[in-house]
Amino acid sequence: MFRTHIVRRLAAATLTGGALATALFGAAPFANADPNPDAPPNCTAADLEGVRTGVQFATSAYLFTHPDVNAFFTSLAGVPRAQVLVQVKNYMAANPQVKADIAGIRQPLVDLKNRCGQPSAPNPV
Repeated sequence: MFRTHIVRRLAAATLTGGALATALFGAAPFANADPNPDAPPNCTAADLEGVRTGVQFATSAYLFTHPDVNAFFTSLAGVPRAQVLVQVKNYMAANPQVKADIAGIRQPLVDLKNRCGQPSAPNPV
């Protein structure tokens, strides 16, 4: 039973990290883009997924090491997206260090999108 509880918590945190990433980063249409010979190097779908995976891993690690932040994002499960955006914005305004930490975690993805000509999703925080 204890093991099942851990697995459920890990799954919830992973899903929360994914939901957080989606809410903060938006969807990126890299994979559907036409090949562009003039595109900067290292701007393939594989590059995007590698960076995105690193950001998601770092987000998961951050949430596991910050239980209060993890609890907040976990509480957003099942909440409509519009409400999630408002609640995240309010939480980040009340917790500027968390906002700075998460911005630092997601910076490699922002840098990749900027370098490769993909605009970053609007940052709701």
